[in-house]
Amino acid sequence: MMPEFIFDREDERQVIRQRLAKRRPFLIHGPTGVGKTLLLRSLLPEFQSVLYCEDSATTQLVFRSLANSLLRLHSPRARSAFRNEEAIKTKSAVSLKGIVMDALKKGQYAIVLDHLGHPSHSFAAAVREMMAWGSTPVSAVARSSHMEDTGFLQPLYSDRSEKYEIRNFEKSVAEQFAREVVRRTNLTASNMNEFLDKILQFSEGNPGAIVSLVETAKHPKYRSEQHIKISPLYIDFRMNWRVAG
Repeated sequence: MMPEFIFDREDERQVIRQRLAKRRPFLIHGPTGVGKTLLLRSLLPEFQSVLYCEDSATTQLVFRSLANSLLRLHSPRARSAFRNEEAIKTKSAVSLKGIVMDALKKGQYAIVLDHLGHPSHSFAAAVREMMAWGSTPVSAVARSSHMEDTGFLQPLYSDRSEKYEIRNFEKSVAEQFAREVVRRTNLTASNMNEFLDKILQFSEGNPGAIVSLVETAKHPKYRSEQHIKISPLYIDFRMNWRVAG
């Protein structure tokens, strides 16, 4: 797997940086593979008080992640409740929620919920409680701003100013990115120009899709000496990308 890198996204990083600095809730949305998580993670070292939940599929996962983050940040409430991260695993969901809520009220934190799993009504209620009880801004990351992705959190980001969309690359930037990915992966082929043209067509400028296509092209299954078998690669990519998305 090629190491992740950020390409031509400084404007987007600056917008996210400013929103995190303002400590107001917002929603980042964009298609799978566009780089939402990558951009966020690149900025988190600048905001030590932001509690980042990588997996926000359930409230239990969220409160466990928050407890771990609070412990690493030496929150007095978390340190008094947990000796270490292993101790967090032994706590019930109700106990974790109480400890986390108490810690949030006593500190100046912000929360980012990534990879939402179509949050339920009870999940949204817990988020509202965190925002009200501890005056803690809770931001979220989803594939779209629609109900099927944001679930019952949608009303929390109903205003247009509270949403920020990360979009696929435009064609010229996508081509530059594709060539850079090819260079970094040391991919060679006699039909490279044709392959690059197809990448731009297949990916629709999605950086994650571009990386996936290039990495897949290195597999012997899609090679005939120095020639990339583009058609079977594309068929398998479409099937796997739908599952990943």
